[in-house]
Amino acid sequence: MAPLHPHRAFWLIAATYVMVLFASAAPSPLYPVYQELWGFSSLTLTLVFAVYVVTMLLSLLTVGSLSDHIGRRPVLAVALVLLIVSMVLFVVAGDVGTLLAARALQGLATGAAMGTLTATTVDLQPTARLGSTIIGAAPAFGLATGVGVAGLLVEYAPAPRILVYEVILGLFAALLIALLVVPETRERVGFTSRRHLATTLAPQVRVPREVRPVFFAAVPTLVATWSLGGLYLSLGSSVVARVFGVTNHGEAGLILFTFFASATITSLFITGRPATFKQAYGYPTLAIGVLISLSGVLTEILPLYILGSLVAGSGWAATFLSAMDNITAATPPAQRGQVYSSVFVASYLAFSMPAVIAGIVVSHIGLRATVIGYVGYVLAVALFGAGLAVVMRRAAARTESATPEPEDATEPVAVGES
Repeated sequence: MAPLHPHRAFWLIAATYVMVLFASAAPSPLYPVYQELWGFSSLTLTLVFAVYVVTMLLSLLTVGSLSDHIGRRPVLAVALVLLIVSMVLFVVAGDVGTLLAARALQGLATGAAMGTLTATTVDLQPTARLGSTIIGAAPAFGLATGVGVAGLLVEYAPAPRILVYEVILGLFAALLIALLVVPETRERVGFTSRRHLATTLAPQVRVPREVRPVFFAAVPTLVATWSLGGLYLSLGSSVVARVFGVTNHGEAGLILFTFFASATITSLFITGRPATFKQAYGYPTLAIGVLISLSGVLTEILPLYILGSLVAGSGWAATFLSAMDNITAATPPAQRGQVYSSVFVASYLAFSMPAVIAGIVVSHIGLRATVIGYVGYVLAVALFGAGLAVVMRRAAARTESATPEPEDATEPVAVGES
């Protein structure tokens, strides 16, 4: 079977990227259904959310760089098979135990896939601008459609508890078959010894020395953006239902959809801009949007909350893209899987830990107080990230101005001189 042209393969990998994140968000609108059906507590619901993140982080920390050694396709194939099995578990789930197993397996598969998908996207990108667009838009678009489509199916489709998983299962099966014609973009170099293999698979965050300054400078950006995404996906359903009285799952999903849809659209329009512009636009827009959303929660005005979600989503995209642009530019091709896995370790820690803490404390201090505290945390990290970006930009400018211009190596020779 002849391999696809790299440009067509690029779009197939982009579709896989979106579907993995679509599947990760799809269970969110179903959590209230599970809770009502099986009568478990909010703490158990937090555990269902946490087990996905823990297993995904474990996968990122262990097999995240595997594709740099054995190739991209084998890692993606195994990840897709595990995702298909997890969808089967969701379909047959009749109790909390099976739900936890499904979510845990999905976390393992998603962790294996994310860094590899990002690396393969960059490997196959027709242009740097298009690659940056997909890297910025795919997470937001996948999460947006996952929440929105699942909410609509839960409310209006037959068999609401299983239909969304059956659809995802079928799409993953098609993508697994299509993977057979995707060209391999990373030479299989293998391992020099068993010790080398064991070291590679040992849980750790690995960032090459030359990438570390850029990576660590981007960490506050990753924390601010993904913490905000965690706020919408963890407490968003509760806010929409309990503060604004929206009980229709389809409407609730569409309200949450606005944040991620705005991020997707912004990614498409802002990709060609330099990282400095994205930072200058992203941080203030994110902060303003979060404050508008908080005002909507405190005043119980739904249109204000939706407006804030739209503004915050736009800032989310620009800020996240600025970090990814800088990291991509600094990362050697042979270490992309390793670096992007480390990016998602930082991102999903920021996505999950505050959300888990919020899920625990909400029963003690109330939903509004928890949202206020969460927003304050996001704003503090965003302010620190913005300040750090300014400091680093000024330092880079001073270094550049202090570097002497190279002298011309060829001196003019006067006529008649020997």
